[in-house]
Amino acid sequence: MPAKDLHDKPFDDSTIAKLEIFESYVEAWLPTFVMLREPTICIFDFFSGTGYDKSRVPGSPIRILRVIKKFVEIISKQGTKVKVYFNEYKKDKFDALTTACNEYLSENPDVATAIELNLKKDDFDKRFTDWLPEIQKHPSLVFLDQNGIKFLSDKYFQPLEQTTKTDFLYFVSSSYFLRFGDSEEFKKHFSFDIEEAKKNPYAFIHRSLIKQLKNNLPTDSALKLYPFTLKKGSNVHGIIFGAKSPRAVEKFLTIAWAKNITNGEANFDIDDDHSQNKTQYVLFGEKKPTKIEVFQQRLEEKLKSSTRVSNIELFLYALELGHPPTHAADHVRTLKKEKKVDYDGRSPKITFDALMDKKNSTVLIKWLVR
Repeated sequence: MPAKDLHDKPFDDSTIAKLEIFESYVEAWLPTFVMLREPTICIFDFFSGTGYDKSRVPGSPIRILRVIKKFVEIISKQGTKVKVYFNEYKKDKFDALTTACNEYLSENPDVATAIELNLKKDDFDKRFTDWLPEIQKHPSLVFLDQNGIKFLSDKYFQPLEQTTKTDFLYFVSSSYFLRFGDSEEFKKHFSFDIEEAKKNPYAFIHRSLIKQLKNNLPTDSALKLYPFTLKKGSNVHGIIFGAKSPRAVEKFLTIAWAKNITNGEANFDIDDDHSQNKTQYVLFGEKKPTKIEVFQQRLEEKLKSSTRVSNIELFLYALELGHPPTHAADHVRTLKKEKKVDYDGRSPKITFDALMDKKNSTVLIKWLVR
């Protein structure tokens, strides 16, 4: 199952969308750990490519370096060591990557002094084995941008699940699952229930993948997984984001929903929220709810089910349903204006800061309508 070469022509729209999401996440992730005064933080890009595409659009390595450029001052001030690890197996691409990085660092010496750059030309298995101790030791961001599926196997996935301060973004192609999912070679790496996936539309395949990955996690795992589906012609590809920290999850979901305010899960209308059958009333005058409306309904059901619900519970509930906590806070404010709920103060405080300061920031939200 050879992977298609992603660098033999200019990046398409879906690839650029993927890179923009990744870059946005690096920009949200990096200053968080710098400001926590972590002595060392690491960024790993296992399939780095050439640095730029044929039209000089930056790939993931250059995007990482230019994010670091934005935070050079605070990195220096906080004394954080930033280790950057790039790997590219193909020699011609590795040579192009090396040239691209050297040119960028020559033009930006402040970035060169702020980082420790590690460039390698190895196959993935060797690089993962050699770099895993660093991933386990330090707060790390891991990027696996490759079409294949073997990287989802337990051999690689479980060590990442066992880390405590690692966020990762996988890139996978649905075509591999549908074309090769029944093959013995595929099953050696990942057991994917194709028949289960086919029960839903093709565009939902990454939801099915996330569900099956979650089923393979240890029952006590704190790892949270989220998909972002990218449409390319008649095919779909996907990002899989994973993290244990609620703060990390909040940051990713905020980025994903900023990318698409309709569903926060794809670069297209994956649930047909703007189709006619949802924007007009249908049989019996019932309107099919959008994803945000479904979330609001479930939030109200949670509030109704208990005498009082805390802001902390609603923060975590929003993340569980794949929504940034701001969606919960906005709807709770609306419900208060409609006199359906009540709480002390002007804000429901459905925030990460409240989660970290439960003693002084807990707000109880009471449902008033019976």
